[in-house]
Amino acid sequence: MAGLTDTQRAFIRDNAYYGVVTTLRSDGSPHSTVIWVDEEDGKILFNTALHRAKWRELDGDARASVVVLAPDGYHWVAASGPVTLTTEGAMDDIERLSHKYDGHPFRPLREGEVRVSARLNPVHVTGYDV
Repeated sequence: MAGLTDTQRAFIRDNAYYGVVTTLRSDGSPHSTVIWVDEEDGKILFNTALHRAKWRELDGDARASVVVLAPDGYHWVAASGPVTLTTEGAMDDIERLSHKYDGHPFRPLREGEVRVSARLNPVHVTGYDV
């Protein structure tokens, strides 16, 4: 079982580099979307909303991969593994991500919107120059 190195953890945690998460649709086909990411206790944190495709797909099959890429394209970390989902603390997480990426509070929630935090536990990790 692999995990993120200290350097990889810092690369994700200390930079506002975008990530791409790939989840699996119910038919097994991949679904990739751009995400805000952070690192927390060796896990890769991202956030979504209840009833979005990412949430539905991870609720049905918790396997995913995340790639975090520096703008130069020559520094990146890719990790795959199981994802845990929770609504507990999800608003705090999206606030933290919004400040990291946009420098201000997260937008007001839409009517009925419920935020969900996802934490990927890295089992397979690769990278380039990180």
